[in-house]
Amino acid sequence: MTCRENCIMLSAAALEKEGIDVHMIDHVMDKYASTKGSLITILQAAQEAYGYLSIELLNYIALKTGVKPAKVLGVATFYAQFRLQPVGKYLIMLCQGTACHVNGSEAIEAAVLEELGVKEGETTPDGLFTLNNVACLGCCSLSPVMMINGETYGKLTPAEAKKIIADIRKKEAENS
Repeated sequence: MTCRENCIMLSAAALEKEGIDVHMIDHVMDKYASTKGSLITILQAAQEAYGYLSIELLNYIALKTGVKPAKVLGVATFYAQFRLQPVGKYLIMLCQGTACHVNGSEAIEAAVLEELGVKEGETTPDGLFTLNNVACLGCCSLSPVMMINGETYGKLTPAEAKKIIADIRKKEAENS
């Protein structure tokens, strides 16, 4: 066994001790690990599988691809699409673009923060919600707008934003 293979095996074992099954991305790694220019594709697939990119996972990807860990981390931190921390079950993306700003996104943000009891970028203690402000959702005609797990909510008022979150909480309580 080569030194690199041994490092990959140790890295995978460390991830599995943390509850991260590296086999969830084996098909992607097998397909793209040796393909130059495929790092973003690999990172996207890993984030899709695990919800975020831990430092340990980034190191594993670096070992499997032969890309230096600093470059893998650099790509993961450069692009806004990648998350290095876990997010809640419901990811709230609140648009702060020009149209939304002009139409009251600051008041929507204040209402959402009050309802969640966390700061922007944080996850609620129950693990249900994470709020992220984004530059634009491309839904200007619906401003102010937010997306929760890909579902768009437009023409919001602060009260409507709070109600949407309260309804999700209620649904989660009923299902647990």
